[in-house]
Amino acid sequence: SSMFIQSSECTKFENAFAAFCGVSTAIGCGNGMDAITLILRASNIGEGDDVIVPAHTFIATALAVTQVGATPVFVDIDPETYNIDPKLIEAAITKRTKAIIPVHLYGQPADMDRIKSIAKKYELKVFEDSAQAHGALYKGKRTGSLGDAAAFSFYPGKNLGALGDSGASTTNDDDLAEKIRAIGNYGAIKKYHHEYLGFNSRLDEIQAAFLQVKLNHLDQWNTSRKSIAERYLKEIINPKIILPKIAPGCDHVWHVFAVRTQERDNFQKYLTEKEIGTLIHYPIPIHLQGAYNGCGYQKGSLPVAEETATKVISLPIYYGMEPEKIDYVINMINRY
Repeated sequence: SSMFIQSSECTKFENAFAAFCGVSTAIGCGNGMDAITLILRASNIGEGDDVIVPAHTFIATALAVTQVGATPVFVDIDPETYNIDPKLIEAAITKRTKAIIPVHLYGQPADMDRIKSIAKKYELKVFEDSAQAHGALYKGKRTGSLGDAAAFSFYPGKNLGALGDSGASTTNDDDLAEKIRAIGNYGAIKKYHHEYLGFNSRLDEIQAAFLQVKLNHLDQWNTSRKSIAERYLKEIINPKIILPKIAPGCDHVWHVFAVRTQERDNFQKYLTEKEIGTLIHYPIPIHLQGAYNGCGYQKGSLPVAEETATKVISLPIYYGMEPEKIDYVINMINRY
């Protein structure tokens, strides 16, 4: 077609993804961090504002806040779900606070009812970071439809991944959607008419076309991940391994199957010797990263996130994982 940017394939995918999430609008963009940044900019959040984020997640969530000139305020996590702990949010709210960004970490929705209740009490916005939770359900509703807006990443390793960087924002707020789209298109609602100080972050046609096809298979792929996770949860019985837990009302899509152990380094070495690949999501809490030195945090500030970072390790889980490989992983872990 010789149409490469913002044409029919992008429109088709945006409409399909919005319908999938149960929202009125999806806006494609360059990547997941841009999706959060665009939402914050379109919501007029910037210098002098605070935004609450969890301490244990990928740094992009906080970097988006920093990118718009606001300050990320880190809150500790629930030790069982690894998501932001709602019991600790109110203590972090000040007159500067404008929004909460709960991350649906590893594919499990955050405790959105409690988070939205707090947000309503203090008149705050709730923006979901759904980068790891494509297709997950919270009390019957898809992630991406649970707050004022949501951000998705389609990085190739995600449950719904493109062939390169790309992302999307979702919302039921038509005015917000129009502004998000404009800011990601050089600030222009109409070509050469620049209403906002925007930047370039758009979903190209090739990525949108691939995503449109892959979206049709996402539920099937998530079901496969769930079946692998069910086996891990039932059959890994080594007392040294602390298994993840599914919170009530949550439908986990298992972007990552993270376990904890006191002997993480030895355990990882053992699995490597058995030719079982592992990753650590994430070895350093955001508040202790060098990028956020001088923000008033130190070791001991957020103890659950810090302890989790020293113990957590992710096991293999992916669509099409053969039963014999699942057997092997389980058997080797139980023999550890």
